[in-house]
Amino acid sequence: MASCVGDTARALACRDGRAAAHLKLISIFVIFVTSVVGISSPVMLARFFQGRPMYDKAILIIKCFAAGVILSTSLVHVLPDAFAALADCHVASHHPWKDFPFSGLVTMIGAILALLVDLTASSHVDSHKPSHYTPIGTQEELPTQAKKLTEFRVETAVLSVSCPEKQGEELVKLKQRLVSQVLEIGIIFHSVIIGVTMGMSQNQCTIRPLVAALAFHQIFEGLGLGGCIAQAGFNFGTTAYMCFMFAVTTPMGIVLGMIIFSATGYDDSSANALIMEGLLGSLSSGILIYMALVDLIAVDFFHNKMMASAPLLKKASFIALTLGSVSMSVLAIWA
Repeated sequence: MASCVGDTARALACRDGRAAAHLKLISIFVIFVTSVVGISSPVMLARFFQGRPMYDKAILIIKCFAAGVILSTSLVHVLPDAFAALADCHVASHHPWKDFPFSGLVTMIGAILALLVDLTASSHVDSHKPSHYTPIGTQEELPTQAKKLTEFRVETAVLSVSCPEKQGEELVKLKQRLVSQVLEIGIIFHSVIIGVTMGMSQNQCTIRPLVAALAFHQIFEGLGLGGCIAQAGFNFGTTAYMCFMFAVTTPMGIVLGMIIFSATGYDDSSANALIMEGLLGSLSSGILIYMALVDLIAVDFFHNKMMASAPLLKKASFIALTLGSVSMSVLAIWA
């Protein structure tokens, strides 16, 4: 109880509604610009270098950097904040929050839900695979007098070999698009939580370092999501829409938080607000952990033919993964 009193005294000393509102207005512009720069950079580079020899390798390295960013976001930023919210003395001193680790439980539920979406998407992809291909006999097995029929069947055989390859590429592309869409949902979910929490806060001591930290956060997270979008090969309209949604989500969350506070005077440090923040943060963390480990890292490092045939590319991809995770983890010093 003494720690609660001390925390309340520090919060009251930093509580300044006018200064906090000024900082939040600045943050809306800064975060929007950095979000646009972050997510559009890999997309624009992919459009520019598409068709060039190094295109596929560059996209793979960007995607590995993205995986490191997203993994670090979930484990170093989102999950600790969720645990801290539910471990706050205003929450943890009451039943049932003091009796059970709900953060871990909801994180697990988030991962299982992501798995369910992944399984559903995979079943949809597999249902479009052809069940069988009619085998074509060799030229020696055909009647020698049917020369034209032989030529026709040989051409059909060539098409039947190339067609599965094209269908396989289309199926892989469809899977990448589904992964990108689910990943954006998880990131947007997380961004809304950050924005609303910041918008409701009246603590200028908390908001001031958050502005700079969230700017870098959006750049790195945007690079991650943008790399996945670029590899998925969406058309221009879908790509623009996904980039726009990422760029405006956190600023819109801040505005929404300011409106909620202005209309209701809702205290962001109340027990209900902390419970909501902890549960939603845990859920988004579980989704992001699953997406980073299963749909990004495992797929690229264990099921990518290009990486398997190029040891140097594998090393470069691992370095990119490490740099992405380290870059995002360093931001936890400030936010």
